[in-house]
Amino acid sequence: MNRPRRATWRRAATIAVVVVCVGYAPIAMTELWPYAHQGAPAFGEWLLGRAVSPRYVADALATRIGPYGRSLAAMIFHSVLGGVLMLLGPAQLISAIRRRRRLHRVLGVVFALTVYASMAGAAIYLARTAPREAFSGPAFWIVLATILVGTVMSVTFGILAAIGNFPDLHQRWMLLCYAYLMTAPLLRLEWGALPTFLPGLSMADVNRVAIMHLGAVVAFGALVASRAMDKRDAPPGVRGTWVPTPVLVAAHVAGASALGWLVKSAMGWGSGGSRLMAAYLVPFAAAYATMFVCQRRAGRDGRSWAREEWRLHLVALCLAPPFSAVAGLLFEHYADLDRPTALAAGIAIGCGMLAFAATAVVSVRVMVGREVLKRERLAAAPRPDRDPAPVG
Repeated sequence: MNRPRRATWRRAATIAVVVVCVGYAPIAMTELWPYAHQGAPAFGEWLLGRAVSPRYVADALATRIGPYGRSLAAMIFHSVLGGVLMLLGPAQLISAIRRRRRLHRVLGVVFALTVYASMAGAAIYLARTAPREAFSGPAFWIVLATILVGTVMSVTFGILAAIGNFPDLHQRWMLLCYAYLMTAPLLRLEWGALPTFLPGLSMADVNRVAIMHLGAVVAFGALVASRAMDKRDAPPGVRGTWVPTPVLVAAHVAGASALGWLVKSAMGWGSGGSRLMAAYLVPFAAAYATMFVCQRRAGRDGRSWAREEWRLHLVALCLAPPFSAVAGLLFEHYADLDRPTALAAGIAIGCGMLAFAATAVVSVRVMVGREVLKRERLAAAPRPDRDPAPVG
């Protein structure tokens, strides 16, 4: 009974991702056309104006004419290829599920090249735009730059894993890469949904709320998808654990201390700080509860590898608040940002960056296991007692 229910949830999740990506593709491709030609169609702007109000959209986009105008060609290039990526992602997923390897490899090469080209366009925009001129300010600029680097590094590690014949790691890195790309359509959904629950917010305010949890949401989604597609008891050579109970306890203590400090700091920002922390804490608590329960259940069922991977990501999630606190202080002192903006930027990138680090540790864990197995086989192979005597 449990297995059909899981299959139904996986199928529903796959369909939801495909619908969101395919629906967002034309929106991404046409989003910046009006900046180049007045009156050009922009499906996203049209939908958002009817979902919220035309004034809500006009007020938000009026401030973008100058920053986008300096990098308009690069931004249009980035957005059009972003729409292409929204179509290539589901095609990759379906080809992998149906095990059409040749098609999957061809699409994978196209996908990787498109990621590099699209992110190059985004990099040009960020390089030509001062953080204070970015939509919603410096914190949003920092989040965009972090997502760009994470996306490029994820697809690069995915390619290297495929070349090294690590299909499980290739799968994890590509899922994480696409999760970072999914921040774009999810942000647009929040543009339309959040004003219903938080009336009176501008689109810039919605951005500040959204970045507090989008990194955690997409990284958690990539982890759930990875675990759903990995049915192994354990990778070859992987034994024991890198996360004993003392390490897990220490991570919880550090995480709780830093989280308490972040909440206390945010409470001094007024109602805006409470709103931002609520946007951060609710998804954080949901991800934590899921990881904690799943690692306990996997341990009880004797699934050692599932337990290990859940625990590695659980430790990373616990260490996200300390990372965010340190990053916020560094942004404040070295990026000349005020305390609320600096801490908001640190919080916004914490979960996403620690999920990247956890995926890297999982990769090292698997590669070390293969190396251990290789050395054991070499040690067990028969060897001559001594070298043959020299001739003559």
